[in-house]
Amino acid sequence: MQCPSCKTHPLKPARLEEGLPVQSCQACDGAMVSLLHYRDWAEYRHVSELNTESENLQAEPIEQGDSQAALTCPKCARIMSKFAISGCTKNRLDLCNHCDEAWLDGGEWALLKALQLSNAIPRIFTDAWQHKVRTDISEQKLQARFAKLLGEADAEKAADVRAWLKSHKKRADILFYLGQD
Repeated sequence: MQCPSCKTHPLKPARLEEGLPVQSCQACDGAMVSLLHYRDWAEYRHVSELNTESENLQAEPIEQGDSQAALTCPKCARIMSKFAISGCTKNRLDLCNHCDEAWLDGGEWALLKALQLSNAIPRIFTDAWQHKVRTDISEQKLQARFAKLLGEADAEKAADVRAWLKSHKKRADILFYLGQD
């Protein structure tokens, strides 16, 4: 099998972590992860090493390389789907829906660990996860727009009031009052 990212090097057996076999590209450091093997590894890890990962986290994850073009699965030659990891990074994981294999570009495993998502890869591929990522991105854009319009300090105050109003029992009454001049 050839690397789906650089397309010039063969994939070779390797391990991302102890007990997690992958097919890896020596040139670009990408890795093809069988989700079947991954689920076994994650279940075993969850039982044996619960929450030890958070000790070595970076405060802000560093952006890692991400393949921009659509990739073809090295096993079945079908186009792989791209899935956003989170609203705070532009990286996307590639998934072959036919083979149930995920492609991690070089550095994405470290990024997943930094985001505390190395035990959650299958969830990233769900509609609910992708909806949350899109919602987070929309919220970030809205906040950036208001910060540009109002200035940082006023936008921050408005965000605090918005968060307070969101869960307030008398939200409608407060909004009515604020709308009166």
